[in-house]
Amino acid sequence: MLKNPVTLAIALALATASLGLPTETAHAASKESVQAMNPFFQKSPLPFQYPQFDRINNASYGPAFEAGMKEGAADIEKIANNTAKPTFENTIVAMEKSGQVLDRVSTVFFSLIGTNNNPDMLKMQAELAPKLSAYSDAITLNGKLYARVKALYDQRDSIGLDAESKRLLERYHTDFVREGAQLNEADKTTLKDINAKLAGLQTTFSQNVQKEVNAAAIVVDRREDLAGMSDSDIAAAAAVAKARGMEGKYVIALLNTSGQPALDSLNNRALRERIQKASIARGSQGGEFDNRAVFAEIVKLRAQRAKLLGYGNHAEYVLEDATAKTTGAVNKMLFGLAPAAVANAKKEAADMQKVVDAEKGKFQLAAWDWSYYAEKVRKDRYAFDESQLRPYFEMTNVLENGVFYAAEKLYGLTFKRRDDLPKYHEDTSVYEVFDADGSHLALFIADMYARDNKRGGAWMNAYVSQNRLTGNTPVVANHLNVPKPPKGEPTLLTFDEVTTMFHEFGHALHGMFSDVKYPRFSGTSVPRDFVEYPSQVNEMWATDPAILSNYAKHYQTGAQIPQALLDKVQAAAQFNEGFRTTEYLAASIIDQSWHQKTADQLPGADGVLAFESKALDEAGINLALVPPRYRTTYFSHIIGGYSAGYYSYLWSEVLDADSVEWFKENGGLKRENGDHFRKTLLSRGGSEDAMKLFEDFRGRAPDIQPLLKRRGLTAAPETK
Repeated sequence: MLKNPVTLAIALALATASLGLPTETAHAASKESVQAMNPFFQKSPLPFQYPQFDRINNASYGPAFEAGMKEGAADIEKIANNTAKPTFENTIVAMEKSGQVLDRVSTVFFSLIGTNNNPDMLKMQAELAPKLSAYSDAITLNGKLYARVKALYDQRDSIGLDAESKRLLERYHTDFVREGAQLNEADKTTLKDINAKLAGLQTTFSQNVQKEVNAAAIVVDRREDLAGMSDSDIAAAAAVAKARGMEGKYVIALLNTSGQPALDSLNNRALRERIQKASIARGSQGGEFDNRAVFAEIVKLRAQRAKLLGYGNHAEYVLEDATAKTTGAVNKMLFGLAPAAVANAKKEAADMQKVVDAEKGKFQLAAWDWSYYAEKVRKDRYAFDESQLRPYFEMTNVLENGVFYAAEKLYGLTFKRRDDLPKYHEDTSVYEVFDADGSHLALFIADMYARDNKRGGAWMNAYVSQNRLTGNTPVVANHLNVPKPPKGEPTLLTFDEVTTMFHEFGHALHGMFSDVKYPRFSGTSVPRDFVEYPSQVNEMWATDPAILSNYAKHYQTGAQIPQALLDKVQAAAQFNEGFRTTEYLAASIIDQSWHQKTADQLPGADGVLAFESKALDEAGINLALVPPRYRTTYFSHIIGGYSAGYYSYLWSEVLDADSVEWFKENGGLKRENGDHFRKTLLSRGGSEDAMKLFEDFRGRAPDIQPLLKRRGLTAAPETK
């Protein structure tokens, strides 16, 4: 897809100079032999173009990026300088087919940066970022190329295009305009400079986050300090310590969120405090990983870019191309839900303080106490705690007999392990996915364990995206960050991890079911505030009785999870919802506050934390007991694809909750229901307007009431 600006010649020269690429004298092999040896120069010969992970190494990337940019530039120059009259085929379709080598190497390189990187790759990422930005800008700011696109756009109703082709032309025109194609030459030069700076700064921010997650891990000397944690979690902490050369100690690795799983169970209050404070201080305590100055520069540059492109602020720029459309619509939702969420959180805190007082705790509840005492209240109120569930959630069983089983019942899919295909890491598993008629549908990679060289969180990506133009079928992957137990021990999931596995597979289904002609529209290529919707719908099957009974089995005895325990889980569905909604809304409001300002309204590095605090104060959601799910300095989502878009999860949940009601109204887990969802929405990718797809599926516009009911919130008051 088209993105970002410097001249193409400079970009290519910088790429060649900076990436340590072989020179003619240093590399005597012929061009043909180099290309034959590099796994990116041709389509992968493996089934369905599955990447040749056994042949890909650090030395593969530089030559492929160099050649890929050179080839892509030549493709674009040929299109732009074509003396023939612009046609849909010689301009739009030609762009869709261009840059194949660069697409292959970029897809693998940036996927592995997230899941299995190494120091050389991180160095190359930093060097590549501004070069790729410049390469992209050389396309979107090419006046001749835009003139051809605009000529076709102006005739779009009279050149006989089918609906998907017409939408593709419209999207290309929109992409060019939003990337600055209509600017004068002086402003284009300014835009190129901003984009190059942003590319480098955003890479620095993301690398700082990953490095400090590892550096800030908590080292514990004595096993007795870990009282309350399960034996398996303690063994995992010992294994992490051993791997880091600290045998005999225990390392509690951090997730990228503000809250940490260990806080649920640790009896040692001082250790809980230490973990919580280390977590929320990341990126803001000085040293080489401090992100305050980096972030301050990023948001100022984004604001400057938005002004240059004719928008009031970066959020206006982003939301124009989302389903929300306006900052007012987003603010209405966020600020409207905040009072009820905060009220619920305060009530939850009061219930926990009663437990502290009853235990003669003699302290006021703090943020590091919340998860620990929430579990006590849950246990008292519903007669169960989370630890009772984990023996029934062995990871492979959840995946194969839960996630896959739901897809089989709803869509007719079947799965077969493909151990013959190479892996980029030994902990991954590969499955071939077959459609209901037995035909090949996709390849699926499961990568569930946490690693030091893997970014935090959970996500889906595509190594090969479906489209009929080139005949590609999908190769998609899901990633979680489940702590890996010592060898021989079972991997037992929390209920949240189970739900996350179903969620991410919803993204995978969106990619696998894609049935579009053009790469631009494949799979999850939909507005940011729509992309989470199908994945959130897929979470509903995690607790469907027919699915649960197939996978929720004790890892030792095979006994099904007791119905009485399931009843308690369902009864507790809204438990702690005030906390969850408040921490999410706080992060979303931080995101919008940064991105709804002009450059002169934004602080420098020294004012970053004060700005964050003021934004939360003004929203009435600055609760010391409930830190934002992400604080500014480690808020990776808004440095990546969710800038001014973190609200998307809640926005999508409106659609999700309403869709869950549709499934319930129509009999739940039935093939005809799955087929309807697939046909009207999951298969369409970005080939139609997102809200039209929802209405085609649901039969009407979305209703917010199912979401309010799910989260235990009253009707939202009007926003300010």
